[in-house]
Amino acid sequence: MRGVSSVAGLLLVVICTIPVAADSTPFLGRWNLMSVGREPTYVYWLEVKERGGALTGRLLNRGGSPIPLREISVEGNELIFRPASPGDRPSPEFRARIKDDELIGTVTERGRTIEWIGRRPPRWGRADANANHTFGPPVELFDGRSLDAWDVQHKGQSSGWSVVDGAMTNQAKANNLVSKQQFTDFKIRAEYKLEAGSNSGIYLRGRYELQVLDDHGKAVDSGGHMALYAWEAPRVNASKLAGEWQTMEATLVGNRVTVTLNGQKVHDNLAIEAITGGALDGDESRPGPIMLQGDHGTVWFRRVTVTPIGRTQ
Repeated sequence: MRGVSSVAGLLLVVICTIPVAADSTPFLGRWNLMSVGREPTYVYWLEVKERGGALTGRLLNRGGSPIPLREISVEGNELIFRPASPGDRPSPEFRARIKDDELIGTVTERGRTIEWIGRRPPRWGRADANANHTFGPPVELFDGRSLDAWDVQHKGQSSGWSVVDGAMTNQAKANNLVSKQQFTDFKIRAEYKLEAGSNSGIYLRGRYELQVLDDHGKAVDSGGHMALYAWEAPRVNASKLAGEWQTMEATLVGNRVTVTLNGQKVHDNLAIEAITGGALDGDESRPGPIMLQGDHGTVWFRRVTVTPIGRTQ
């Protein structure tokens, strides 16, 4: 995923706090929001804080990076907020109430209203991606010949992927590939190459994007190659040149991940604090698929191997 974080950076100057006029306590903290009754699911992430008697917050508005809330208030028993937006573009309005420890709400955007439910992220137990794990049999998600192990994110739309010279490759702006098999804790190894200027993403459990990007020789940042997109930059830039085959390996246990790129460790038992933009859902405690992003530039994958730790769903 690329192209949204720079806009988000410009929006940081417009944070607006509203004095707390009602009891905000039930709304404080982090929430995973998911739309109801639409396919594909719209997924948001929300954080609400109280500082010095005023509310502030951030919203991951389906894609890109978390951005500050321009407006946020509690009126009676209802939370009302709007994210910042560039220029004069109208901001969507979110409204929500607490019901049975869930946020039940709506978002009104471009003249339409979408219903959603918000739930707290899981409280992760102790996990260590670097521990001595017991691995199960490897699962090859690509056999060099077919796309049989994959479905697509956007049903009813063409895949835009094909197999060429033993590698899966996409047309620009293709569908995203979603593995038919789901996984809990696992090690993934992928071999791929990028067209010059291109980018893609590898989503662990369909919720946490490790950015795939042609950025050889550039400074590390939270949108760089193998960044936990928008949340955590890689420790080093280990990217090869466009057109060269690259190898990533990630071990995900609970919310902890260790990642190597081309033999260099770029994340070391990193604690994943939240979903990333473009997540398939916000049910973080459940197994999930591998998703390969195809709706940006051209990329080739010649190997995607997942080795489960414990039980595979």
